[in-house]
Amino acid sequence: MPSFDIASKVDLQTLDNAVNIAKKEVENRYDFKGAHVSIELNKKDMVINLEVDSEMQLRQLEDILVTKSMRQGLEANAFDLTKQFAASGKYIRKAVPVKNGIDKDMSKKIVKLIKDSGLKVQAAIMDDIIRVTGKKIDDLQDVIQLCRSSNLDLPLQFVNMKS
Repeated sequence: MPSFDIASKVDLQTLDNAVNIAKKEVENRYDFKGAHVSIELNKKDMVINLEVDSEMQLRQLEDILVTKSMRQGLEANAFDLTKQFAASGKYIRKAVPVKNGIDKDMSKKIVKLIKDSGLKVQAAIMDDIIRVTGKKIDDLQDVIQLCRSSNLDLPLQFVNMKS
């Protein structure tokens, strides 16, 4: 039976490249000359730590990071920019977690979405991926379109397609 996996993985090397390119962009930008700017990637926790002088620079730095990441092939919704910044001393700090893997609640939501669609497929949760199997490849492609068109706020990859 044909099957595929729904996953949400961020390649660590691509993320590291995007952070390094963002650092170089900040070094060359005129509006950041003489300002304290720090972008650090914590590879173990998958968190990007930002540190700047002002809130305006923080917004610009987030924009640079997302733009450079998208050019590297990462999706913009892989970053959780909803957390508030922390102002301590004369610097503003913000930790931007990178979404990696599908958590249990989101897995259940995706499986419910697939089952409610009425397509003749089976969806099973396997750790941080979802395996979808069906009799026809067309049904599987309909599931892919369904997942892409619904607003899940998660970067999804459709991998391991077997027929």
